[in-house]
Formats: sequence, structure tokens, C-alpha cells
Amino acid sequence: MGKIIAGKNGSKKDVITQKASALFRKKGFPATSMRDIAEAIGIEAPSLYNHIESKNEILKDICFRIAKSFTDYLREVELSPKSNLSKIESIIRFHISMMIEEYESVYISNHEWKHLPEPFLSDFMNRRRNYRSRLAAILQKGIDKKEIRPVNSYVSVLTILSAINGIEGWQKSGKKVDAKLLEENMIKILIEGLRNN
Repeated sequence: MGKIIAGKNGSKKDVITQKASALFRKKGFPATSMRDIAEAIGIEAPSLYNHIESKNEILKDICFRIAKSFTDYLREVELSPKSNLSKIESIIRFHISMMIEEYESVYISNHEWKHLPEPFLSDFMNRRRNYRSRLAAILQKGIDKKEIRPVNSYVSVLTILSAINGIEGWQKSGKKVDAKLLEENMIKILIEGLRNN
């Protein structure tokens, strides 16, 4: 067995996370062992413990890194002078780009978070709820200002996030539709559905 070879701009931990993400998506977190991860990297299982404590550590790192990316971007959008509808469009575009560029990590964050140990599980659930509430608040401000048609903001958030999560089907299909076309069509459908004409 060999050593972990990191890319030019990456670390050994990045290599571990990348291989683990692919296995978590394919097999599910509970069915993936440290031995599986070590084999995917091409090292002995004991060597893996020199870099990480457990697969729980990998899951935590993935989930909280992705959550931070979304929260940081949301904060930036909240502080911008854009209209509320434009803010929603920016957030949708960011979600789509994350689903395309960081698919495996976002997939893990969306589906495997329930396997986080406490206290990380409760923390992550609170972050998810808080994110959705802040997104709903932007929608509600847009509704109040007559920029967005009068719809239930909570239902709108669920609809938007569910539609974006549907990109998983596009990822699995072999990407028969161009990524830019996918993004523009989703924006057209979601934003025009909210716009108060």
C-alpha cells in the first residue's frame, strides 16, 4: 500500500474527504468503514488514523463546511442593497453552483447529516432551521414590498430548496443538459413564479 498523495492546492485531509464523500454517497455513511476509505485512497487502514480520528470526523467536517459556505453567502446577500427578489435569485444561483461544483459534499450534507453524533447533530439541525428562516424572511420582505407575489414564504422556501435538490437527478443522468442551460431554466421557472407582475 502507498501514501496519500495530495494535489498542488490540496492537503492529505482533502484527499481523504474527497474519497470518503464518494463512498458515503455510493454506500451511505453507516455502511462505509474506515477500511473502505483507506482502500479507496490506497493505504492501510491504520495509516488513516494518523490523519483523522474517525469517519464521524469526516462527516462533521463535510456537513459544517458546506453549511458555512451557504451561511456565509446568505449573510453577504442579506447585507447587499439588491431587491428581495434579486437576493432570492442570487441565493438560488449559488445553490445551483454548489450542487454542480461540489455535488458529493452537498449530497452528504443534505442526506447523511442525520448520522452526526451529538452535540453536532443538534447544532447542524439548528443551522438548517435558521438558514430556512432567514431565507423565508427575505421572501416575506419581498412580499411585503409587493416585489414578490403573495405566497406562503415557508412553502416557497421548501419548493425552491426541493427544486434545487432535484439537480441530483441531473447529476445521475449523465448531464444531458448543459449546466448553464440548467441554471437559466431553473431561474426562469423559480423566479418568474415568484415575481409580482
